[in-house]
Amino acid sequence: MLQHKIQSLEKKFKGKVEHVINYFTFVATEVREIMAELGFRTMDEMIGRVDKLEINKLLKNEKTKDLDFSSILYRPNLPQRIVGRKIINQDHGIDTAYDLKLIEFAKPSLEDKTKVTGDFKIKNINRTVGTMLSGKIAKRYGAEGLPDDTITLNLTGSTGQSFMAFGMKGITINLTGDCNDYVGKGLSGAKIKVKLPKECTIKSDENIIVGNTVLYGATSGEFYANGKAGERFAVRNSGATAVVEGVGDHGCEYMTGGTVVILGDIGRNFAAGMSGGKIFVYDPDKQLKGKLNHGIVNSADIEKLIDTEDEAILRNLIEKHLEYTESKKSKMILDNWDKEKFNIVRVIPKMYKKLISEYQAV
Repeated sequence: MLQHKIQSLEKKFKGKVEHVINYFTFVATEVREIMAELGFRTMDEMIGRVDKLEINKLLKNEKTKDLDFSSILYRPNLPQRIVGRKIINQDHGIDTAYDLKLIEFAKPSLEDKTKVTGDFKIKNINRTVGTMLSGKIAKRYGAEGLPDDTITLNLTGSTGQSFMAFGMKGITINLTGDCNDYVGKGLSGAKIKVKLPKECTIKSDENIIVGNTVLYGATSGEFYANGKAGERFAVRNSGATAVVEGVGDHGCEYMTGGTVVILGDIGRNFAAGMSGGKIFVYDPDKQLKGKLNHGIVNSADIEKLIDTEDEAILRNLIEKHLEYTESKKSKMILDNWDKEKFNIVRVIPKMYKKLISEYQAV
């Protein structure tokens, strides 16, 4: 099997395997010669020997002549018990990863797309939950993933870093609790719904339920949170849909696509470098203009919802948010829609809006 794969790859390249072997033999020989000049017999002997480094004075110029690397190249005297190089393999905890039980649970889905639903508890020591499971889906079914809601996981607790990073299409998460940073980083089609426990009495639109850098680089999928997100929400989002009840500083930075709905406060430097996608902000206090980064988008890119064709789309997203998270903020807006829709604005870059119009015309 392996031999056949090697032979098929060889056909794509000119030359012979022996040429590659010959080249690396020359490289290895030259490395040995340089090591001998420095007085080393093995690679291990070279580790940490900063005393063998020196500055190439020929490369110095007006900008670099005063740079002092002495602190960087300083090597303290190490006690004999410290070897100064790797001698023990690191244990990354893969053998006990939380995802292993999720993968076992989801076997029917992975093997023949059978729908499964399960209840699990989670703690914030469980990091990157859902990522290994998503990897299994991607390996078997490619970018298309599984049909929506094939694997439904009802989780209770607090998640660790990078929860559902690169989450694949086919996984639906119903989390009762809260999340750390980087939720849905690189989201790839999964659905994530985060809501407060019923016994919780805090005001959701005044408290953070998910951490910083949520949906960083997301390409597709959906995200709903019954509370505020931290800083850098949906940075570089290119295709995911999200509804939250507020965001911190630098929200929607460098966004190129997708749809983001914010039903509450926003932080400073909002939409910096945003070149695509749509953002809807519930803005009764008219705070958006003062928080907007005017580098690419500006006040002219802010439109009243009632002046756009997106009212039905937005209302549907807020209805989903209410259904999935039991959000009191969403319920208030929907119960008073004829009044509150005048407090909602859409942010869309002019060039992106033009491209959409041209595409629709074609």
